[in-house]
Amino acid sequence: MTPPPPQPPPPDSNPASDSATAPRPGPGPLVVLFGATAGAMGPDLGSDETDLILLVWQVVKPLSRQVGTLHKSLVRAEAAALSPQCREASGLSADSLARAEPLDKVLQQFSQLVSGDVALLGGGPYMLCTDGQQLLRQVLHPEASRKNLVLPDTFFSFYDLRREFHVQHPSVRPARELTVATMAQDLGLETDATEDDFGVWEVKTMVAVILHLLEGPSGQLFSKAEVVKQKYETGPCSKADVVDSETVVRARGLPWQSSDQDVARFFKGLNIARGGVALCLNAQGRRNGEALIRFVDSEQRDLALQRHKHHMGVRYIEVYKATGEEFVKIAGGTSLEVARFLSREDQVILRLRGLPFSAGPADVLGFLGPECPVTGGADGLLFVRHPDGRPTGDAFALFACEELAQAALRRHKGILGKRYIELFRSTAAEVQQVLNRYASSPLLPTLTAPLLPIPFPLAAGTGRDCVRLRGLPYTATIEDILSFLGEAAADIRPHGVHMVLNQQGRPSGDAFIQMTSAERALAAAQRCHKKVMKERYVEVVPCSTEEMSRVLMGGTLGRSGMSPPPCKLPCLSPPTYATFQATPTLIPAETAALYPSSALLPAARVPAAPTPVAYYPGPATQLYMNYTAYYPSPPVSPTTVGYLTTPSAALASASTSVLSQPGALVRMQGVPYTAGMKDLLSIFQAYQLAPDDYTSLMPVGDPSRTVLQAPKEWVCL
Repeated sequence: MTPPPPQPPPPDSNPASDSATAPRPGPGPLVVLFGATAGAMGPDLGSDETDLILLVWQVVKPLSRQVGTLHKSLVRAEAAALSPQCREASGLSADSLARAEPLDKVLQQFSQLVSGDVALLGGGPYMLCTDGQQLLRQVLHPEASRKNLVLPDTFFSFYDLRREFHVQHPSVRPARELTVATMAQDLGLETDATEDDFGVWEVKTMVAVILHLLEGPSGQLFSKAEVVKQKYETGPCSKADVVDSETVVRARGLPWQSSDQDVARFFKGLNIARGGVALCLNAQGRRNGEALIRFVDSEQRDLALQRHKHHMGVRYIEVYKATGEEFVKIAGGTSLEVARFLSREDQVILRLRGLPFSAGPADVLGFLGPECPVTGGADGLLFVRHPDGRPTGDAFALFACEELAQAALRRHKGILGKRYIELFRSTAAEVQQVLNRYASSPLLPTLTAPLLPIPFPLAAGTGRDCVRLRGLPYTATIEDILSFLGEAAADIRPHGVHMVLNQQGRPSGDAFIQMTSAERALAAAQRCHKKVMKERYVEVVPCSTEEMSRVLMGGTLGRSGMSPPPCKLPCLSPPTYATFQATPTLIPAETAALYPSSALLPAARVPAAPTPVAYYPGPATQLYMNYTAYYPSPPVSPTTVGYLTTPSAALASASTSVLSQPGALVRMQGVPYTAGMKDLLSIFQAYQLAPDDYTSLMPVGDPSRTVLQAPKEWVCL
C-alpha cells in the first residue's frame, strides 16, 4: 500500500523548530539479498565453484521504515549434489532443486518482483545490500559468466552491510570478522530464534540491523556503494610505477591462446586495475601459460586467491600470491614510443607475426583491408625492431572495437608478399615485454664478468684488416670457407677464422676472418663478394678488428651502423694462440709430458711457407673454453678443430689443490650434453664468482670426450 504524500507545514509553523523531528535524508529503497550455493558457506562462499541454489530477498525503505514482501526462490543447479554442510543448514534435497527454475528464469522473476515491491513503497532507484561481498563477486558474477548470462545493471553496484556497520562501530571488530549474528548481537537486537526457514532469518535480521543503524548518526551510512567493473580497461605500465605487493596474484595453467580479456573473465566480479593483466612470455617470446594480475585493493586480491583451481574451460587455473616487483618487471616499460602507442584507451590490440622485413605501414594496412581499419591508420601500428633498427617481423595493431578485431583475426595466416602472417590477440603488457626483450638483446641472461681470463686479448684497432662473411649456409664448415676464399685463404692469420653462433649455440650464418693486412682484406672482399656457397650467395665485406670484437661480444653490426654489446664482455677466446717451434717456455716440460705425442696437431696447411702451429693453449686450466659466443677455428688445421682431452694426471693435480679447501667443490648432475660453460656460469651468476674461479669448471666423465662432446656431469671448483 502506497503511503500518502507528506503534507506541507501550516503557515504559522516554524520550520526551524520542526527540523529536529523531520526525517533526515537517507538512501533510497534497499533490496536486502541473501544467497547460498550447494557447497561452502560463510567466508568461503563461492570458493569451491559450486552453483547458486537459493536466493532470499526483501525490499526496505529506510526513510519511512517500510518493508516489502519477503521472497524466497530456489535455483536449479547443474550439479545437484549438496555438500554435507549445505544439506544440514538448508534442509534442501536434490529432488527439490531439480524441480526449481534455472538461474536466468530466477533472475527475471527477481527483477519483476523487486520492481513491483519498490513501486508499492513509493518507487525510486533501488540498490542491493548484502552480507559481505562474496555473494555478488564470488557467486553471481562468475556463474553468470560461465553460463553466458547478462546480469542487469543493478547487480554491478551494492552496499556491503558489514562495511556499513563497521563505519558506525569501528572499534567492535574487523569488518571481515562480522556476520549477521554478530552484528545483531553487538547491537543488542532481539531476533526470532524460532525461525528455522533457511535464509529467511538472515534477511529479517539484516533488515533489523539496517533500521537500527539508521537510528544513529547516519551521515556516512549508505553513501558509497561497492562497484563491480563491467569491463576490463587496458593501459600501459611504467618501470617507475610502484605496485603494492598485496594487490598482485600469479595465475598459472592458462591456455596459450588466452588473452587479457579471457583472464579478466576468469576473475569476473573482481575489480582488476587498469592495465592490470600481464601475460608472461618465455625466452622465445611466446606465452608460457602464466599471467600476473593486479587488483585495485588487497580485499579483491584475497578474493582472487579463493579462485585457486577454478576452471577456464576444461583447464583448472592455479592462483598464487605475487609481488609488485614481478608485475612491474613483466608489464613495465620505458619506451616513449610504446607509451604513446598504448595511450589510446579502450583499444583492442592484435599482434602480427611473420611480416616480411621490407613491409611498411602501407603494406600492413593493405593486408588488413578496409573492412578492419586500424585506429589512427599508420599511427596505430607499432613495428618491433632490433637495437640496430633491423625489423624483426613482428608488429602490433590497434582496433577500436571487438568487431573490427574479430574481422582482422580472420586474416590469420593470410599471405603478404610471399609469407603467411599470423595474427593473435595481445595485451599492453605483451607489447612491453616484446619491446623490452628486443631492446635488451640477447634474450638469454649474460654475465657482466669475463667468463674466462684472457691471456691473448684481441688487439684493438680501427684498420679494416678483417672481412665479414654474411649469409653462410648453416651447414658450412671451416673447410667450406677456405675453399670459398680460394687463394685469399693464404692471407688468413693463424687461428683467424671465427664462426658466430646464436644464443642457442647454433650457426648464425656469419663468420669473421682476420687477414694479414687491410689490403689483403679488401682484395678478398672484392674477389669473393656475392660468390655462391652451397646454392647461397655470401656477402663479403671488410671490417675492423674493433667491429669484429663488438659482434663477438654480443653487439650488432648492420647497415645502419654498429651497436655496442648489451654488456661489456671481453672476447671469450683469443684470435691467435702462441705457436711454439721448440720453445719450451710456452709449455712446461712436465705439463707437455702428460699428453701423448698424437695429441699435437699436424703442421699448418697454408699454401705458402707453412709453419708448424700447435692448437694448444698454455695453461692446462684453459683447455675447456666456452663456444656459445663464437667459434674460433684455426684455418691451419680445419679438420682437427677441438681442444685436447685433459689427461687424468692433469685433472688429478688440478683438483688436489682445490679439494684441500673445505666446501670448495660442487658437483652438478643431470647437466644437458649441449650445455656450455656460459650455461653453467649463469646458474651461479648471483654468487659473484671471481674471474679466477671461472677456470675451475672441470668436466667429469669419459676421459676420451672433448669439449665439443661435453660430459653430462661437471665439477665446479
